[in-house]
Amino acid sequence: MPSQLHAAIAARVERGEFPGVVSLVARDEDVSVDAVGVTGFGGAVPMRRDTPFRIASMTKPVLAAATLILAEDGRLDLEEPVAKLLPELAGQRVLARPDGPLDETVPVVRPVTVADLLTFTLGFGLLVVGDEFDPPVPIVRAWRGLGLVMGEPDPRSPHGPDEWIRRFGSLPLMRQPGETWMYNAGTLILGVLLARAADQPLDALLRERLFDPLGMTGTGFWLPPARAAELPRYYLSDPATGRPAERTDTGPEIWSRPPVFPSGSGGLVSTADDFLAFARLLLNRGVHGGTRLLSEQSVAAMTTNHLTPEQIASGGILLGGSGWGYGLAVTVERDEVSGPGRYGWSGGYGTTWFNDPAEGLIVIVLSQVADLLWNGALTEFGKAAYQR
Repeated sequence: MPSQLHAAIAARVERGEFPGVVSLVARDEDVSVDAVGVTGFGGAVPMRRDTPFRIASMTKPVLAAATLILAEDGRLDLEEPVAKLLPELAGQRVLARPDGPLDETVPVVRPVTVADLLTFTLGFGLLVVGDEFDPPVPIVRAWRGLGLVMGEPDPRSPHGPDEWIRRFGSLPLMRQPGETWMYNAGTLILGVLLARAADQPLDALLRERLFDPLGMTGTGFWLPPARAAELPRYYLSDPATGRPAERTDTGPEIWSRPPVFPSGSGGLVSTADDFLAFARLLLNRGVHGGTRLLSEQSVAAMTTNHLTPEQIASGGILLGGSGWGYGLAVTVERDEVSGPGRYGWSGGYGTTWFNDPAEGLIVIVLSQVADLLWNGALTEFGKAAYQR
């Protein structure tokens, strides 16, 4: 483990910003894992190398890889309209303006494609008005009223995939397809589409095509009760105090049974070593243990920016100037951490991962404090991981 990364993490744990963190840095076959602190403030259970974590939006690149596997099988085409597999979406129109009345719509200029779901350019997702995320405008009130859970992953949607997509199809899009980058909704829809393309539940598809071949035995949409009990407590800063406050809406009992709606946007739990296997698959251009699971061309497409400069700008603080491939961010110019070409993504519960092909580097940092994404730790830990 790079000493600077260990020191940076240990200092933040000592200051009370995190109860504990598990980090992993890999260069070629050299893998270092560091487990610092405990799983909850005031607790005595130490973080371990095999501690399970809610990886939230780090689910998205996993789903993208599964999409490309099915595309290679001929089960779907990235350029085909999503309505081919999701006829519930065939009649959608587009709001005249994103914050306007639901009955003021215009026709779509072109169909939404599978690629639009992967690149988050379908025209639906996190709505930013000024400095507010998902303000109570009509379309946000509508999806919340339908129980779709388009934004925060918890409390979970009570609807199974077929009912969920039927309800989503009753709504207009917020923007024209291909117009702008909008976060999160694409991979929720994609999860339903993949299950139909493969003719099997999403969890079974991911298990068969990715988790079992990669040996990711601790990754899934749920865990056995004893293992779910090992999930760290989840924290988000209290605006009144600025200190991490425990949130109880994603407790172990929720993760000890299969979800009604397996979320392709944020529904997986995993471990450092399990996610290393997935990260290595991409760094090795689709090969694991001598077996090719994904073509080199698919990995290249997944890890290449597909956005225009205007679409990158529309991502605001979520993209932070990075581009977007399929299910993950791609740096397009030098930033505080590295030069262009680094790719990966973070999870809203307090996890992050990136690969840097130019350096042969994989970095995974797992906590359950959401502030990891906003308190400067992402940049600090990323820079420190490059120090040998």
